[in-house]
Amino acid sequence: MQKKLTITLDEDVYDGLHKVVGRRKISQFIEELVRPHVIEADLEAGYQAMAADVEREADALEWSEATVGDAHDATR
Repeated sequence: MQKKLTITLDEDVYDGLHKVVGRRKISQFIEELVRPHVIEADLEAGYQAMAADVEREADALEWSEATVGDAHDATR
């Protein structure tokens, strides 16, 4: 369910939103910006989804294995 919200913005910000985002897309733009700050993320589900991505996990393993040599070569 959606709720209507009235906000007050500086005129320059308002004009910029119209120029950059477009007239009928401002609500969605603002919601996408605000959502991560006000809705708790389900981290466990996110980590499970990442772990299920076999190609991503292979890339991550390859990257982490490559950094082992970097740490060994670093001066102390």
